[in-house]
Amino acid sequence: MADPYATLGVERTADEPSIKKAYRKLAKELHPDRNKDNPKASERFSQATQAYDLLSDKDKRARFDRGEIDGDGNPAAPFGFGGGRPGGGFRGGAAPGGQNFEFNGENVDVGDLFENMFGGGGPQPGRGGFASGFGRRPQPKGANIAYRLSVSFVDAATQAPQRIVLADGTTLDLKLPAGVETGTQMRLAGKGEPGPGGAGDAIVTIEVASHRFFVREGDDVRLDLPVSLAEAVRGGAIRAPTVDKPVNLTIPKGASSGRVLRLKGKGFTRKDGGRGDQLVTLMIELPADDADLQRFVEGWAAADARDPRAALGM
Repeated sequence: MADPYATLGVERTADEPSIKKAYRKLAKELHPDRNKDNPKASERFSQATQAYDLLSDKDKRARFDRGEIDGDGNPAAPFGFGGGRPGGGFRGGAAPGGQNFEFNGENVDVGDLFENMFGGGGPQPGRGGFASGFGRRPQPKGANIAYRLSVSFVDAATQAPQRIVLADGTTLDLKLPAGVETGTQMRLAGKGEPGPGGAGDAIVTIEVASHRFFVREGDDVRLDLPVSLAEAVRGGAIRAPTVDKPVNLTIPKGASSGRVLRLKGKGFTRKDGGRGDQLVTLMIELPADDADLQRFVEGWAAADARDPRAALGM
């Protein structure tokens, strides 16, 4: 029943970006793959994931702040019996006559309260009074189980289906959400630990792997594409890889190294359902120690009086 704010090391007034940043920092430090010989790190990783799961849910966070649920997401004792939390439950004791209490800053007549709840002047035998279970806490659900799912760069960009093996040995096929990125969480209801009130949930945290030549930039994908000097001078169509499949890319005549070409809709799927682009940077590669090229450049340079750095004021 740890305080999720304390677990993530943030103030109660922290906004969503601050909470997300704190969780990502902890997840990186405590990831089980980095702490294989430290079981306490794995336990703290699970606690941090559970805390983030609660605080990233606006409804759950509000209910926790009001004292309606505890740090595990389970219902708190009605009206704060048993200590309660700041901001909710009874405050103070009985007024003269033993009938009035201060509840959330208001003076409440207990007789009226029971009359409204039970349709009479207080708890009555057989009508839901204390003897029939008033104030009994619902049975708690089982604990949530945290999972880490590594997804390839291309699969994340194209939302390719993923398969995960749960702790009980069962396998599930998952559809990645739009806009998926490292730190994105997916909740699998009822796939956690069993409990008296039902099973908890499985919380799957996504980790997108890096790629050997693609780089993500927001929803776009960047690629440095090697081209020959002849291809740059002559222009024309060449094959270029994308996260979907190779496509034909037209290079303009006389293209310089560093020129960026855009392939529409070949990036990551955005949260609105659209897709980013692929930005292709042309990189002219020259052969080393090519005598013919050396002679050509010497003859050509003699006739080329341009200064390519004139605009720099040197």
